[in-house]
Amino acid sequence: MSGFDVSRIKVSWTEGIKGIPREQWNELAHPLNTPFMEWEWFYLMEESGSICPDTGWTPRHLSLWQDDTLIAAAPLYIKTHSQGEFVYDYVWAQVAGQLSIRYYPKLVGMSPVTPVPGYRFLVATEKDEEAVTRFMLERIDGLCRELSLSGVHFLYTDPKWQEKVRGYGFIPWLHQVFEWSNPGFGSFDDYLAGFKKSQRRNIRRERNKLSGQGITVKGLTGGEIPPHLFERMYDFYLSTNYKFGPWACDYLNRDFFIRLPELFGERVLFMAAYSHDDLREPLGMAMFFHKNNALFGRYWGSSVNLDSLHFNTCYYAPIEWSINRGIRRFDPGIGSEHKVRRGFHALGNYSLHRFFNRTLTALMQNNMAQINFLEQENIDGLNAVLPIHRK
Repeated sequence: MSGFDVSRIKVSWTEGIKGIPREQWNELAHPLNTPFMEWEWFYLMEESGSICPDTGWTPRHLSLWQDDTLIAAAPLYIKTHSQGEFVYDYVWAQVAGQLSIRYYPKLVGMSPVTPVPGYRFLVATEKDEEAVTRFMLERIDGLCRELSLSGVHFLYTDPKWQEKVRGYGFIPWLHQVFEWSNPGFGSFDDYLAGFKKSQRRNIRRERNKLSGQGITVKGLTGGEIPPHLFERMYDFYLSTNYKFGPWACDYLNRDFFIRLPELFGERVLFMAAYSHDDLREPLGMAMFFHKNNALFGRYWGSSVNLDSLHFNTCYYAPIEWSINRGIRRFDPGIGSEHKVRRGFHALGNYSLHRFFNRTLTALMQNNMAQINFLEQENIDGLNAVLPIHRK
């Protein structure tokens, strides 16, 4: 590991990922297990206009350069609201307002509208990561003071990275996520064997309901995906969000989905449900992303209301796909306690928060231990009702 000579470092703040060379960014991002820190993902969101100042996300990405080589980077956004973050810090914003303390704008480090653990600084492997991280945090603090930002927040962090960073004055806030793990199942029946008898019977019944209604679920990835399905996925994405009214999460626009196959198509998996009478137009679809030995569920929707369609496209079919391809970990997305009934464990993930107002800092410090304790109780409670045999 080489040293970190600050005198040779050029610091750059970029108002958009397109200002940083794709190849150099990905040289730092490709070794990570998450696909959502790769250049193409940020580019798609920003260039489609889904994530931009007009939607409350102003890119201000930090990059460190040694000569013409990118040695470290951090995707960062100045936020004027808390939408699309999924840590639900509205209560802190409300408390700040009651105390006449300005909460927005703030600086957020995350992959926008992507509540999947994995955020971290990107640092070249040959560099002293601790020294680079400390230097980057100092630059970030300087930006916040220069622009009068209320604080800095790292959301859905990589577990190992957050353990290192929390020592720099950050307050850790625990949040619950789900994960399915594959210890080496040889088949879907192997996965079912771990369930208690009643739930094993229920899952088989839900799997059979679709075939009984003349529905087939097909997994399509990369070049197997017909181009028109990306725009169709956008329609399904919208239809699902419309059901939630003012609580909808329709942050990505049509242009994002249209551009997706060209820039990020090799990462995409669709689980498409077709009627036996029409194998071109799906009745419903779920969209996933995969990298290395991990799968990540993101969006789903349908044009019909069919019993067990959601469970099959979002859980059972991708689990079987994962088993057949040696995928070891499947993050199905946040929310929905019915995931526990399908064998998904609840896990904890920390976001990291630092305010520049002493009153807000004291309030969070004084209350976070109890908040995290209650969240851990929730996680333990979910796992206590997993319908699987205990070893």
